Amino acid sequence: MKKLLAEGVGTMFLVLLACGSAALAGPSIGGLGIGLCFGLVLVCLCYCLGNISGCHVNPAVSFAMFLAGRMSGKEFAGYVVAQLLGATVGAGFLYWLMNMAPGFNFGGITAPDYYLATNVLQPGATSSMALLVEGLLTFFFVLIVLGATDANKGFGKFAGLAIGLALGLVNIVGIPVDNCSVNPARSFGPAIFCPEAWGDFWIMVVGPAIGAVIAVLCWVAMAGSRKAVR
Repeated sequence: MKKLLAEGVGTMFLVLLACGSAALAGPSIGGLGIGLCFGLVLVCLCYCLGNISGCHVNPAVSFAMFLAGRMSGKEFAGYVVAQLLGATVGAGFLYWLMNMAPGFNFGGITAPDYYLATNVLQPGATSSMALLVEGLLTFFFVLIVLGATDANKGFGKFAGLAIGLALGLVNIVGIPVDNCSVNPARSFGPAIFCPEAWGDFWIMVVGPAIGAVIAVLCWVAMAGSRKAVR
């Protein structure tokens, strides 16, 4: 239960603070600033929750850990539920905050109709382009997570820093395409309060899932056998 609580709280803050940076300050800080906020939030969460739940705060990461043999199927299912609930609560707080001052100059990186920094295709982007970007960026991000946290080949106390930097980097690259997901929970929470985003939601699930699978296969090929579930 402690692990699930940690995943829920962590995902809540990831959505509230990282998506909040786009919703409240997007026009002034731009894609670079938003990407930096995503990375910094995850660094903080990793060092706070890493020793409790591993600080996945992302179904794609949990899926990779399950495939890599680092967690059981039951634990994986619990993590995903906690992450989705946490993301919904975080988006709810952000929605509440923004509706308290409708005259404030909100905006974020997307059009006003998608003011919760939802993951939607940006002008000119296509579904196939976004799917490829989500797959490739998740591949990179999850590969960093797997490597940095490996029991034998990881980097211990520096893992959180590497993981946060990786998330910031992929957001900087992916935001111009679809606001960058690489995390189905991060996409799910804001979409609850912005139904228009559901049309592109499948991309934010399929792309990260494929990327996670490829990352696990690549890591196993490079680093050796799968770790047994404890």
